[in-house]
Amino acid sequence: MTKETRPYVSWELMQNFMTDAFMAAGLPQEDAEICTDILLESDRRGIESHGSNRFKPIYIDRINEGILNPVTRYEVIKDTPATLVVDAHDGMGMVAGYKAMNTIIEKAKKCGIAMAVIRNSSHFGIAGYYTTMASHQGLIGISGTNARPSIAPTFGVENMLGTNPLTFSFPTDEPFDFILDCATSIVQRGKIELYARNGEPTPKGMVVGKDGTAKTDSIQILKDLVDGEAALAPLGGIGETLAGYKGYGYATVVEILSSALSVSPFLKALTNIDSSGHKKPYHLGHFLI
Repeated sequence: MTKETRPYVSWELMQNFMTDAFMAAGLPQEDAEICTDILLESDRRGIESHGSNRFKPIYIDRINEGILNPVTRYEVIKDTPATLVVDAHDGMGMVAGYKAMNTIIEKAKKCGIAMAVIRNSSHFGIAGYYTTMASHQGLIGISGTNARPSIAPTFGVENMLGTNPLTFSFPTDEPFDFILDCATSIVQRGKIELYARNGEPTPKGMVVGKDGTAKTDSIQILKDLVDGEAALAPLGGIGETLAGYKGYGYATVVEILSSALSVSPFLKALTNIDSSGHKKPYHLGHFLI
């Protein structure tokens, strides 16, 4: 067993620091508390690829760059007894997701089932946070989101689809719910970031280069993903031998549900670089059931 060498930081210290820092970046206190809880819940579940390590590079840096709005203008576009369409106006995806799931939980209690879609949003942390909001109240929760292009379709080498998680939570008669929260890529970008920080290679078969061969240098992979010189393999791996086409198919389902129903951008339109080479918001789409 590898000995833990990282310093210990209490949950209370992290919660107070992150909430204060979010507020200093312009978030209202309630929104800052929501975002902090979602990030720390990822760490509490052991999902280090989506926790506090992404606090600065994914959220604070993007706010400072002007491509993420700290104040989320949560606009309801359509509202029926069992459906909800929301425009997040490039605000905090975690705030939009939290508010939308709370709304459809109440709708589902009345109608039996309810669904929300969100457009013009941003990274919303772990998809399983929102499904657990439902299962904690005795409901089945389903969620998904598209993301910036990083998955190459089976037999392809160009990053076209996002990591696109498809997530479920079910209430049980045990003290804990049943939760399935995972990407439709064989690995997430955040996990490669973790490999890079730890000086570890990315296992072979997870990332394909433009020449069709597997790539393992974690630091170089992160650069190549941005430059379009590498792509993540879909769940199953490179090619069809281990059924990578299944992950490709599920990623496509999530892409459709995240974009079509909310009238959102998809695939290459989700990059954050405009035609003049400047950074722009990601305009992600989410769905919650």
